[in-house]
Amino acid sequence: MPQWLDQTKQEDSTVHIVADENIPLIEQFFGEFGEITRLPGRSMKASDLSNADILLVRSVTEVDASLLAGTPVKFVGTATIGTDHIDTEYLDSKGIGFASAPGCNAQAVVDYVLSALSVIVDSRGIEFADLSVGIVGVGNVGLLLRQRLEQMGMTVRATDPFKDEEDVGELTSLDDVLSCDVVSLHTPLERGGEHPTWHLINEARLKQMAPDACLLNACRGAVVDNAALSAHLKQAPDFVAILDVWENEPELDLELMELCSLATPHIAGYSLDGKMKGTELIYQAACGYFGLPVRLKLGQFLPEPGIRRVDFSAEVPIHQALRTAIRASYEIRVDDGVMRSVMRRSQNLRESFDRMRKDYPLRRDTINLRVGVPSRAHDLQDVLEATGFDVRSK
Repeated sequence: MPQWLDQTKQEDSTVHIVADENIPLIEQFFGEFGEITRLPGRSMKASDLSNADILLVRSVTEVDASLLAGTPVKFVGTATIGTDHIDTEYLDSKGIGFASAPGCNAQAVVDYVLSALSVIVDSRGIEFADLSVGIVGVGNVGLLLRQRLEQMGMTVRATDPFKDEEDVGELTSLDDVLSCDVVSLHTPLERGGEHPTWHLINEARLKQMAPDACLLNACRGAVVDNAALSAHLKQAPDFVAILDVWENEPELDLELMELCSLATPHIAGYSLDGKMKGTELIYQAACGYFGLPVRLKLGQFLPEPGIRRVDFSAEVPIHQALRTAIRASYEIRVDDGVMRSVMRRSQNLRESFDRMRKDYPLRRDTINLRVGVPSRAHDLQDVLEATGFDVRSK
């Protein structure tokens, strides 16, 4: 038994951990802490925590006084970047430890955006460098995306009122960002404060965008006014919407799904690497909080990727090689097809949406895909390396 429980565990010497059933490697990382109970994250309630010392969640669990009051929980960890589902002020007031996993799935979300962009350029018969991309929010995800896109030769504009240019590069206004061909959202959900993001993209801002622009949301559903977006898509047939997150999840608007060019069930960051990294980060934080040694590392548990290598000849056009490598790593259209099929046939939207997330297939980050390129194809090597691939000369 960890020493931190010596004085509080008198009758029951077991450390009890309640964890979202969709968090991977809980047993491997937290097994040494004590007894683990896995539960569906969306339906967790206070009675589930009656003897819990540690609570581990993902974004679908609202952690606040209604969940924690009267429970013995001493530490809360969320294996996610976002923390808008956590009442951190309440945790502070009760002396409950807290940790999140910033940046854990940044690469996975960037892979998602790149795959979406590959579909856009194909549909328009252009190349990546022909697109301008506006990024709203330059945190871990937005900054990595910016770096990737700029290294690929794309025009990027970014806005973030909380960042300094010396840290994230040149910043501009939201109005300027909305003038881009593609607008990609990577901001937390904030309902108050000086810079709220709830319904940041509303009817007026949708009308600011070009008639054939693309809006991509892979952060939080309510950053976009979904009703306004649905109305806009009906009025602007050339406008493109790519949504991974939805208002009122898991009961999303099926009409809006049908209007979207690509629709996925909140899985942009659902790579195996990203989810496992999230577990590792909250494990490390828990060890630090309770004064325990960090004994385990993620590399001990990661399996081999399903697709290990893709090889190109010197004759392949750079644009074609780039699209092929991106889609070999992650093909967004597969998840779009699965979601449409499942949701159209669903008798229970909540259960179907959550089941797709729970049963999401193995997916690895782009950095795990080795790409073979002839040693003389220097331009191709440079572009693929800029996109994040592990390029090997042959």
